[in-house]
Order: sequence, then structure tokens, then C-alpha cells
Amino acid sequence: MIRTITNTVRAYVELTKPGIVLWLLITGYCAMVVAHHGFPGVGVTIFTMVGLAMSAGGAHAVNMWYDRDIDQIMKRTQKRPIVTGRVSAGNALAYGIALGAVSFIGMGLLVNWLAASASLAGYLFYVFIYTFWLKRRSPQNIVIGGAAGAFPPIVGWAAMTGHVSVAAVLMFMLIFMWTPPHFWSLALYRQEDYRNAHIPMMPLVRGPKSTKVQSLIYTVLLLAVSIALFLTHTVGYIYLGAAILLGLAFILYNIQLLREPSSELVWAKKTFHFSLIYIAALFVAMVV
Repeated sequence: MIRTITNTVRAYVELTKPGIVLWLLITGYCAMVVAHHGFPGVGVTIFTMVGLAMSAGGAHAVNMWYDRDIDQIMKRTQKRPIVTGRVSAGNALAYGIALGAVSFIGMGLLVNWLAASASLAGYLFYVFIYTFWLKRRSPQNIVIGGAAGAFPPIVGWAAMTGHVSVAAVLMFMLIFMWTPPHFWSLALYRQEDYRNAHIPMMPLVRGPKSTKVQSLIYTVLLLAVSIALFLTHTVGYIYLGAAILLGLAFILYNIQLLREPSSELVWAKKTFHFSLIYIAALFVAMVV
């Protein structure tokens, strides 16, 4: 009985994509600290982080419900709860909707309605714009749909201040610019998965070379946006130094990726892993 309950709980947690939720919480919390000019109170931190986690997790659950047909085709998604039968499709959909609804109402009552609305906007954008509309139809799915993952800093900032500033918008833009080179590096070495599932990822539609060139352009723009955040005077010279070093390193990774033959995938994997380090380190530098 205990093992059954544990497995069920684990399956529902998996529906929320907890690894991705963690990265979203890091950016949201760091924005809270910057907005507050210090560590925020325990209460508002818990309410905001739990609400944000529920909203993101709910959107992910709906995504898994909708993508259950292609998840059983792609190797990296074949063990997801719906595919393996650990959670029914109907229960997953209800769970995802419930998480989103409770998150919005809870954050509205316990934090503020602007933060709740920003969190809900991220939820709706991920579900309707990315999952339902773009993912299976356009190679720009990640470019436009990636905006969904850029909402947490807006949520964190709004939770602390009750408004949205230029700094918060630039944090949004940081993640927006970071998403294409981050996800395309993954898509480069997962091309067969996307080809089998008929997902029009950029490497399949435009080719690896074009994808790598576009990724390099985004990293240059990303460096510019990261420096622009310093000009708002909400972060200091430690952040500026980190932004420049991390940004140049990300550019160098993408240059190496561009120089790598399409038949090789070493730098695609290295670039993907560095992109995760980059975004976490950059937001931690804001706090420092």
C-alpha cells in the first residue's frame, strides 16, 4: 500500500517536470531579492515560490496530456507518467488545470493580484501559444514559445513591489534571448527524436548550420541585454563582471558549436549543459 501511494505521488510530481520548475524558481526568487534589495520575508517567499511552482507544474502537466501521442515516440519522453500508464490522461489534465487555478487564486489572495496574473500569463502562454499552437506547426516554436519560461522574474518582481519595472522586463528578455541557443543545442543532438515525432524544430527545418548561426546571434544579443540590466542601477559591478564573463563564454561555446561538423555532436551537448550553468550563475550574480 505504501509503495503504491509513493509511486502514485512520484508519478504526479513527474507530471510537473520538477527539474524545469526548479530553474524557474531560481530566476523568480533572484528577482525577488533584487527587487527587495535583500532577502524577502519567509511568508511572501513561500507563497510566491509555491504559487509559481504550482503554476509552472500545472502547465507542464497539461503539456504532457496534450503531447502524450508524441511522447510515446520520442526516446527521451517514453517514460513519462501518461505514456507508461501510471497516470491517466484525464487525471493529468484535471491535475494541471487544478494546479493553475489554485495557484492563481492563492497568489492573488496571499501575495498580490499582479504577481498572480503574471504567473497565470506564463501558464496560459505555455499551454495555448507554445503547446497547442506553435510546437507542432512552426520552427519558431521555441523562439516565441520560450517567452513562457521568461515570466518568473516578472512574477518575483511584482510579488515584492506590486508593479513591473524596466529591470524586471530586462530579466524577462534575458531568459527570452537565452532560450533559443539553450534549446536548439538540445535539439541538435536530439534531431532523430523530433524527426520521428514530426516536430518542426529549427535544425530539421532550416538545417544545423542555420540553427547554429542563429544561436550565435542570440548569444550576442543576450550579452547586450545582460549589460543593459546593469544600466538600470538595480545590480552592481559584481553582476556586470559575471555577465560579461559568462556572456563571452556562452558566445565562445556557440562559436565552437558553429565550427563543429554537422555529423558531430560534442559541442552541442557541451553548449546545452553550459547554458544551464549560465542562466543560474547570472541570476545568482544579481543576488550577490
